[in-house]
Amino acid sequence: MPSNDEVSISAARSANSDMSSPYYLHPSDSPGMTLVNSSFDGKGFGGWRRSILIALSAKNKLGFINGVIKSPSDTSADFNLWNRRNDMVTSWLLNSLSKEIASSVIYSKSAEELWTALEDRFGQPNGAKLYHLQKELNDLVQGSNNIAGYFTKIKCLWDELDALTISVQCSCTCTCRGKEKVIKSFQDERLIQFLMGLNDAYTGVKSNILMMSPLPNVNVAYSLLVQDEKQREVYVSSQFPVETSSFLAAKQVVHAQQSFLTANHAVPPQQPQQKYYSSDYKGKKNNLIVLIIRRLVTLWISVTKS
Repeated sequence: MPSNDEVSISAARSANSDMSSPYYLHPSDSPGMTLVNSSFDGKGFGGWRRSILIALSAKNKLGFINGVIKSPSDTSADFNLWNRRNDMVTSWLLNSLSKEIASSVIYSKSAEELWTALEDRFGQPNGAKLYHLQKELNDLVQGSNNIAGYFTKIKCLWDELDALTISVQCSCTCTCRGKEKVIKSFQDERLIQFLMGLNDAYTGVKSNILMMSPLPNVNVAYSLLVQDEKQREVYVSSQFPVETSSFLAAKQVVHAQQSFLTANHAVPPQQPQQKYYSSDYKGKKNNLIVLIIRRLVTLWISVTKS
C-alpha cells in the first residue's frame, strides 16, 4: 500500500505531464504574471470580468473560481497540489486589480472566495449604470465617424449593457417558438437603433434594409453599409484625380505668371526702390543741363571782356 507522500508525488507528476489537467502549470506560469493589460480600478467590471474569464479558460483554470474544483481535505494527498494551483490563480487575480481593491480581498482563503467577493461588490446590476448606458445609446449618432467606427462604439455599449443583464437568460426548452420570437424581436430592436444613428447620406441603403422581409441582423446590415461606403469612396477617387490635375495645372499657370511679373516688373525684395524714368524725361533733363552750361559760359565771357 503506497504512503500519502508517494501518492502526492505521483499526482504531482501526472499533473505536470498531462496538459489537459487543470492542475497543469506551464513553465512560464509564475505568481507575478498578469492576465489582462489593465488593472481593474472599480470601473468597467463587465469588460474586465470577460477578459479574466477568457484568460483563465485558456489556461484551463476556470474551475478554481467557479467552484468546479473543490478544495480537498487538509489530510488529503492532493491538498498541497490543489493549494499550490489555487495560490497561483489567486496571485493572478490580485495582479489584475488596483492596489486599493487588491488590499480589500488579499486575505481571501481561496480564488473562488476572492472571485465571489468581486462579483458581489461590482457585478450586481446598477440602476444608474443602466440609465447612463441607455442614454448613451439613445444619443449616439454616426457624426464624423465612418461605418466601422460608429458600429464599434454602439457594439461596445451593447456588450456592456449585456454584461449588466447577463443573469437574464432562459435555458428552458421551448416548443412554441416563443423564445425564437423574443430573440428576433430583440435583434430587430438593435438593428433599428443602429440604423437610426446613421447620417442622412445612407438614407437609400437604410430604406433597402428596412424593406427586407424578414429584417436582417445587425451584422448583415453592417456589411451592406460598408459595401455602400466603399462604392462611394471608389466613385470619389475616380473623379478626384481629374480635378486635382486641373487644379495643379491652373496653379502652375498662375505661378508662372507671377514669376514672369516678378522677373520683369516687380522690385526685388529687401532692396531700396529705384525710380524709373521714361526716355522723354531723360532727354528733357539733358537739354536743360546743356542750356544752363551755355548760359554760364556766356556769362563768363561777358565778365572777362568787361
